[in-house]
Amino acid sequence: MISSGANEKLKLVRKLHHRRWRDKLGLFVCEGEDLVAAATAEPVELLVAGENVEPRLLAEVSTSAHPPRLIGIYRRADLPAARPRPVTLALWRVADPGNVGTLVRTADAFGAAVALSHGCADPTGPKALRASAGSIWRVPVVAFPPDGRRVALSAREAQPLGQVDLRGDVAFLLGAEREGLPAELERDLDAWIPISGAESLNVAIAGAIALYEWRRQNG
Repeated sequence: MISSGANEKLKLVRKLHHRRWRDKLGLFVCEGEDLVAAATAEPVELLVAGENVEPRLLAEVSTSAHPPRLIGIYRRADLPAARPRPVTLALWRVADPGNVGTLVRTADAFGAAVALSHGCADPTGPKALRASAGSIWRVPVVAFPPDGRRVALSAREAQPLGQVDLRGDVAFLLGAEREGLPAELERDLDAWIPISGAESLNVAIAGAIALYEWRRQNG
């Protein structure tokens, strides 16, 4: 039973809350029974409150609002291989981890891949993992920019998305909500989701609408 906060396993959990350590060690942390249950690989370490670690110590190293019963440490190498899929959400500098995690979950719902540019939030960070609800174990993360026809989702009026031919392989380019997509980023066409009232949509909502329209056109 781990009874000291100085334990090396607890120190490792604390380190892995920081991206530089996740990048250096190739490890990440899943907090809570749902995320651990979603894992498709065996953990490097599994900490269980009341079984091999004191509950108060597990709570101290957790980032969750409610102390978890389980914390698992996993290898990034055990995540899905970077295989292309017919449709991809390609994210340009989307730095909000909640949006990245939600887009991974949305991609999972529609059988899409995700591509992340430099400057995107780490999908294996704590907030992104919670937002992905375990979908990180089923969605391949591929190189940016992805191959194939690229449709840029624009906040400015362009060709309405519903009028764009999305049959076949498509990569939707989505930018951060304030900066959007740079003009020099290569794309085949710009598409617009017509809205009224709000100036723009949250990037995760825009990604979901785009994937729904792709699915509708592709049966």
